[in-house]
Amino acid sequence: MTEPSVCETPISGLGLFRREPYEDHRGSLDRLFDLDLVRSLVPGFSVAQVNHTVTVGRGTVRGLHYQVPPHSDAKVITCLRGRVFDVAVDVRRGSSTFLSWHSIELIEGDGISVVLPPGFAHGFQLLDDACELLYVHGERYSEEAEGALHAEDPLLDIVWPKAISVMSDRDREHPMIDEDWPGVVT
Repeated sequence: MTEPSVCETPISGLGLFRREPYEDHRGSLDRLFDLDLVRSLVPGFSVAQVNHTVTVGRGTVRGLHYQVPPHSDAKVITCLRGRVFDVAVDVRRGSSTFLSWHSIELIEGDGISVVLPPGFAHGFQLLDDACELLYVHGERYSEEAEGALHAEDPLLDIVWPKAISVMSDRDREHPMIDEDWPGVVT
């Protein structure tokens, strides 16, 4: 098996974990998570929670969610089934890339996971009829610490590849931000 590696994106701190699954006549083996490699991007990361989402409906959007201190959350996201347009938005106050977003298509079996440090909002859109994502979180979910951006906020100007077909009522109700929005202290 080839050792996994990490690579940075144009947004400082946001990285990709690249794997090459081993395959032979019996099937395959894929290292979905490597603590040392994740810590190379997010020092001190430890696993607090693992979540699995199943989402249906091409065009559905989940997000854009983040957590604020003292429960700021780093996470590693892997697509187990289907195909999604995955988006990370830098919400770190004072960051040179504040409110910039980066997207990547995550595809079942592509060997790529997204590594988000604290201070990033995350969301995705389904490009297939159904998908499953695996989240490895560095912090437990805290309802009191939850924050969110509206996926259709004109200030963010995210170019979703499909018209948004479904969004939860909660996600649809997130307010739009303005140019004075201060961001999140990490």
